[in-house]
Amino acid sequence: MLRQPIVVVLGHVDHGKTSLLDAIRKSTVAAREAGAITQHIGASEIPVSVIKEKCQSVQQLIKADLTIPGLLFIDTPGHEAFTNLRKRGGSIADLAILVIDVAQGFQPQTMEAIEILKEYKTPFVVALNKVDLISGWKTTPNECFLKTFPQQRPDVQQALDEKIYSVMGELSKFGFDSDFFVRVKDYTKTVAIIPVSAKSGEGLPELLIFLSGIAQKFLEKQLQAETGPGEGSILEVKFEKGLGTTIDVILHNGIIKKGDTIIFAARNEIVETKIRGLLKPKPLIEMRDVGDRFDFVDQIFAASGVKIFAPGLENALPGSEVFVVTQETEGGLKKQLESEIKEILFKSDRIGVILRADTLGSVEAISHILQSENIQVRRADTGPVTKTDVLEASSIRAQDRYQGAVLAFNVAVPSEIAQEAEARSVGLVQSNIIYSLLERLKEWRVEEKSHEEEEVLDQYVLPAKIRFLSGHVFRANNPAIIGVEVLIGRIKNDYGLIKEDGTPIGRIKSIQSEKESKSIAKAGEKVAISIDDPTVGRQIFEGETFYSAIPRSHALILQDKYRAHLTVPEYELIDYIMRISR
Repeated sequence: MLRQPIVVVLGHVDHGKTSLLDAIRKSTVAAREAGAITQHIGASEIPVSVIKEKCQSVQQLIKADLTIPGLLFIDTPGHEAFTNLRKRGGSIADLAILVIDVAQGFQPQTMEAIEILKEYKTPFVVALNKVDLISGWKTTPNECFLKTFPQQRPDVQQALDEKIYSVMGELSKFGFDSDFFVRVKDYTKTVAIIPVSAKSGEGLPELLIFLSGIAQKFLEKQLQAETGPGEGSILEVKFEKGLGTTIDVILHNGIIKKGDTIIFAARNEIVETKIRGLLKPKPLIEMRDVGDRFDFVDQIFAASGVKIFAPGLENALPGSEVFVVTQETEGGLKKQLESEIKEILFKSDRIGVILRADTLGSVEAISHILQSENIQVRRADTGPVTKTDVLEASSIRAQDRYQGAVLAFNVAVPSEIAQEAEARSVGLVQSNIIYSLLERLKEWRVEEKSHEEEEVLDQYVLPAKIRFLSGHVFRANNPAIIGVEVLIGRIKNDYGLIKEDGTPIGRIKSIQSEKESKSIAKAGEKVAISIDDPTVGRQIFEGETFYSAIPRSHALILQDKYRAHLTVPEYELIDYIMRISR
């Protein structure tokens, strides 16, 4: 017997993930009497009878004999739902819908979703959403796309076609072949792009029929239902009034019953507990509603969503697998979970970054992506960033400054910890988008390279040309304090200065701007400087031009090794200073 496929929805914020699921739920409710669609924890089950009724119009155009019992949509949007739907070696999701806004195209979370789908090798289709917003689009609510598309004007059809080709081009950058769904011949090799409108309902029949058809044609072996002890994934850990801490679980295999003993991973241990209750929401109840939302049930069959009530759930890790155990299987499954947790939440002696993420699934997904980018990870864990993380990263920085960073994905960073990181020059890279986390890490490393080069350049006297501003004598001598404008390059404290004829005039003792001390002044800035030796009116005069006194050895190194870090005027100025210095 086939079980229903587990389908997750991913995509960028505001591209219509939740709207698409709402549209599917509304359409199925409209297609049948109340109760035909059963919503479970974090999921919506769409029976095959509802799919067939909804897709009658498209089935006349696309022949499909559906044998699956329905589709189980995971309705927690974003990457968290997907990465927490995990089992050893992959994801329990059978299929995915990647939602892309037809107007906005690829965005950061779109690329994040593709990287995760690629990592977990999950088949997916693209729902190209909001086609009703294409200029000139003629809407026919809840109609199949294959009927409404030919009714559009030629220019509107062309506009959509251009959007489809744009998506195809972007997907090809990630190594995926894709095409407009009507042109796809082999769904095992080509990603289908299905235009839809969550607002009008257009294209939903095709989306449902293609998901169902692809699932039963290519995933038949994967969808064989088993009746043994249940296996699932913790989607979320929640506190429910009157019950205490509960776990929302997606059951992907077997049966789970009231009174069963289950094991799962917690922060520092494997927890074993006995189920006191299994709960599912009453049909058509929105999860956000308050009141008497749940029905207690005695057992649940895969694939389903279920809320589990039991003692000892407080420290359960979202993303952990959940197993129903017997005396015979308990030992082996505990060892399997322990081994798996050690692989994901690990400590090592390698020189690498420290990773903190919100859930087990996030840690696993990010670790894999970092590995694919050849980024070493020293330690990976869940929970907020701690002072220990910063101190360890500081120690790593002393060995390799480019590895001295803490990556914080979707977790809290207390202000005192952020201050500690800044004080120790530890990179604190934060984001709630995996793609952005990697980009920010790379940007931080580029900044570190720039800082490192600046530190190296600090060892040398750099070229500078300054003008003594008329009417800006603040003190004539001991020391002379004058106003200058930096024309080329930069000046720093302790730089020696020379005149146009090469005569030394003393060293810069300090630099000030707006009564604030500065360590450096760059081209375009006007500042006050104090010079130890000269007297205004004797050795130096208003309107004169001065230059930094560059030692010959410094000049040769700057021209040879650091030419790329000098502007053309700065580079040419070195030659000029060398000539007048002779």
